[in-house]
Amino acid sequence: MKINLASAPLVEPAVRRLSALAPLTDYEVSLLQASARQPRRLRPHREIQVELQTRAAPSIVLSGWACHVRTFADGRRQILGLLLPGDVIAFHGERDAPATSTVATLTDVTVCSMPPATGGDGELSALAAAYRRSAALHEAYLFRHIARLGRLNALERMSDWLLELRDRFELAGMVEHDRFAMPLTQEVLADLLGLTSVHVNRTLQTMRREELIDLRSGVLRLLAPDRLALLGSCRQLGEREQLHSFPAGRQGRFDNMR
Repeated sequence: MKINLASAPLVEPAVRRLSALAPLTDYEVSLLQASARQPRRLRPHREIQVELQTRAAPSIVLSGWACHVRTFADGRRQILGLLLPGDVIAFHGERDAPATSTVATLTDVTVCSMPPATGGDGELSALAAAYRRSAALHEAYLFRHIARLGRLNALERMSDWLLELRDRFELAGMVEHDRFAMPLTQEVLADLLGLTSVHVNRTLQTMRREELIDLRSGVLRLLAPDRLALLGSCRQLGEREQLHSFPAGRQGRFDNMR
């Protein structure tokens, strides 16, 4: 499979991630490239969809960071999950049903529409299988986040989340020598990990002092991933053999998606 970076550079993370979930054909790659040539660009702190209102059209994150978020009446918020390059923003259940969560941008974000995933003779296309496995993986990350918030302390939460982040970026080909982008502020990290900003700051200082991470200029490097794995006790996700074990099914909401 060849990726034409000259004509569609933004689509590379999406192609790499979806190809890790199912072996895309050259034609399916060309569908993703064509969709990426008509991107939608969003500034930080913009809502892509609002809870209990109309669902957003199914789309793919090409660049930037977005999130599922729940905001409380007093202004506090809990980030329920991240949406990173290559992730799919898709509806669950009936398309006309109201959105189950607000999706908002955390940084500059670029998205494109999800190409339809149709297969011949009722067979499941590779792209449809990748969409389904992406949705299954998204659910697995949600369950992991619930366990993280419910049972891990601050250092364990941060360690487990950083390992997950590395695994997710590796799927999209965005990690080099355990180094990857991490532009989130400590306030956002607090909303994600259920901590105060002060507690986040102290945890990061501890991790730097213990030579577990290096974080500067929006780039994070894991200095001791094996030690982090001992701290973060949730099951690791992201190995390719695990990803291909996620069920893809034969029919479902991603077929003929437009």
